Amino acid sequence: MQRDSGIPIDGLSAQELFGPGKGLTYDDFIVLPGYIDFQASEVDLETQVTRNIRIKRPLVSSPMDTVTEWEMASTLALLGGIGIIHYNNSIDTQTEHVRKVKRFENGFILDPVVLSPRHTVRDVDTIKAEHGFSGIPITEDGTLGSKLVGIVTNRDIDFEKVRTRPLSEVMTTDLITADEGVNLHQANQILKKSKKGKLPVVDSDFRLVALLSRRDLLKNKDFPYSSKSAGKQLLVGAAVSTRPEDRERVESLAAAGADIILVDSAQGYSVFQIEMLRFIKEHFPSIEVIAGNVVTVDQCKALIEAGADALRVGMGPGSICITQTMMAVGRPQASAVYHCAKYAGEHGVPVIADGGIQGIGHIAKALAIGAGAVMAGYLLAGTSESPGDYFYENGMRVKRYRGMASVEAMDAGGGKRYLSEDNKVVVPQGVSGTVLDRGSLIEYVPYLMKGLQQSFQDMGHGSMESLREALYSGRTRYEHRTAAAQAEGTVHSLHSYSPPKFGRIQVDGF
Repeated sequence: MQRDSGIPIDGLSAQELFGPGKGLTYDDFIVLPGYIDFQASEVDLETQVTRNIRIKRPLVSSPMDTVTEWEMASTLALLGGIGIIHYNNSIDTQTEHVRKVKRFENGFILDPVVLSPRHTVRDVDTIKAEHGFSGIPITEDGTLGSKLVGIVTNRDIDFEKVRTRPLSEVMTTDLITADEGVNLHQANQILKKSKKGKLPVVDSDFRLVALLSRRDLLKNKDFPYSSKSAGKQLLVGAAVSTRPEDRERVESLAAAGADIILVDSAQGYSVFQIEMLRFIKEHFPSIEVIAGNVVTVDQCKALIEAGADALRVGMGPGSICITQTMMAVGRPQASAVYHCAKYAGEHGVPVIADGGIQGIGHIAKALAIGAGAVMAGYLLAGTSESPGDYFYENGMRVKRYRGMASVEAMDAGGGKRYLSEDNKVVVPQGVSGTVLDRGSLIEYVPYLMKGLQQSFQDMGHGSMESLREALYSGRTRYEHRTAAAQAEGTVHSLHSYSPPKFGRIQVDGF
């Protein structure tokens, strides 16, 4: 729809909004509405996450040890995004996480909870209370990869009065199994015929390698937006530090099939990052590299010239980050995203907005000012696919969530992303906390993406390409928001209210 030339233009262009000397966060502005001539369901969210990799949903999980391991990465890839596995672990452990994603087939549980015959019925009770299931394979030594000797389900223990009884006395030993290499259709047929709830998958030596659950098969669905390589494997990324010893980590991750290597540094404008970036591009040219973090054009220029395939934008806006307070260095996130995306886009390099994303409105705003995707930590922590166990705090079901610059994470290795030579004195740039249970990504990510499609519709754009063109042509208009406007744009004046299904509303009226 063409604008009537006789009508004054409302709002500001992005160039005017982010004028010199203005440091804006997402809550400091709002996008003015556009013309709607399409359904929200028609909005195409496909995006370029690096120079050569496109994904159907503009969502990347953060390489934090309370956010992304193989389960987060594989599920997010099924839903159209991509996960970046953290490196707060050994090279072998991180590499195994990548391998699990690359060999993942929907429906198979690759790391089932396993017990030994020496465990008790009470141990099963504990697992059921923490995880919500009680169908547990029993192996000789209680680990995956050892010989399968039985299985325990509800029918074995429901009426057992002595909860200290060893599982060797109650487990089922007449087992129905499937051989390693079985596909999902074949496994489903075995489950139907046997009428069992669980199907262990074993190798030629009867060692447990995986597990199938009837419940998982019943809720199993097609994932039309899956992020997959040309070889039909799920896409996955992994993080490394800038330290020379992590070159061995890069080699191991490349051998495991990582599609993206993210060079993880709180301040990416350094000779250390550039050297690591050049090493990866020289020795593994087929792997895409995300570099950062950056917030200025000078930083972008240096990393693009060194070969970056995407840039990670953000320094200090995360919910668990105190970098700007402690170091007095950084930039308000919306300003950082706009200026970096504008420069990087001119060189064909996408940017990923990292930090400060509290909900659907913030995702929409980040994309509306130039980001190709958003990286989420807080937003995805607390889901059932994030690492760690749930527990109760003040009557609420929560999971732990910590910044990689928190004292706890740095003690475990997270300090490698900070240019620190003296580990005797630790200066934290992050904190540890808890986040509410958000349920499974299977329901949560579609909720986020449906809301994002509706936001695009309100802005009047049916695709990422349309949104980008309108941003730089000046057709998309924005307006500053005062503190009073921000308060007006969210819940107010009520005695009480019921929050949305997936948690609180951020202080953002968008």
